[in-house]
Amino acid sequence: MKLVRFGEPGREKPGIVDSQGQIRDLSGTIPDITGATLSQESLARVRELDPGTLPPAPVGVRLGACVGQVRNFIAIGLNYADHAAETGAPIPAEPIVFNKAPSCIVGPNDDVIIPRGSQKTDWEVELAIVIGRHASYVGANEALDFVAGYCLCNDVSEREFQLERGGTWTKGKGCPTFGPLGPWLVTKDEIPDPQNLSMWLDVNGERMQTGSTRTMIFNVAQIVSYVSHFMMLEPGDVITTGTPPGVGMGMKPPRYLKAGDVMSLGIEGLGEQRQRLVAFEDNPPDTSKGH
Repeated sequence: MKLVRFGEPGREKPGIVDSQGQIRDLSGTIPDITGATLSQESLARVRELDPGTLPPAPVGVRLGACVGQVRNFIAIGLNYADHAAETGAPIPAEPIVFNKAPSCIVGPNDDVIIPRGSQKTDWEVELAIVIGRHASYVGANEALDFVAGYCLCNDVSEREFQLERGGTWTKGKGCPTFGPLGPWLVTKDEIPDPQNLSMWLDVNGERMQTGSTRTMIFNVAQIVSYVSHFMMLEPGDVITTGTPPGVGMGMKPPRYLKAGDVMSLGIEGLGEQRQRLVAFEDNPPDTSKGH
């Protein structure tokens, strides 16, 4: 299934994409797409529905982040061998784990705000995991049993904040609008091999990233298992899993985003996103309800 959330920020409704690509309104069946509705039992009830009997969503309606009320937004750094090579970094012996602020989550086509004072805002197309069950100390051999599905993520990053301002990477990863998710949450039965998905990202129509999840250093099962040994994973948690080569920081000379630029990105089977870059305002829009 392809599950979506549609409508104005803070008032999104749950939906399902039918066989014709039409969004159908699920709000008569479930209140929202959150951790509370991602259990196997809840998904089974939705799967039994005939989408054709559900009311259609308005044409051209805004898409929100494909999962709401995210409590933990976790990220894995330098997880593609070819991306590590372009940055000159050694292959990590263990996954590099950091957090993105849940407040940075926005819809897949919402504007991305360049932070005040930023000179090095960058792009990263990533496969994100959506957790469906509480997971603690799970083995890699059972880790996929705790996954509800997958979605597309743009791990927008401010490289000066991330790498030059001391402390952890989190400072450059959680700025408002730095976490577009969606368009869809695709249940794991539709993605039988998450380690064989092509991925791409363009800036202003120019291809910057072309990659595949085949080059991940730590695969999905290993990541879920590893993270579960350091924190309790809860239904609705999101883990974004790293990016292939082609980020602005890795170019010679480096290239970063500016107001007016447009990012387009996609992953095989998970849909596409499109974001316009806008300059920071003294009173930026309240995005806290947009996910």
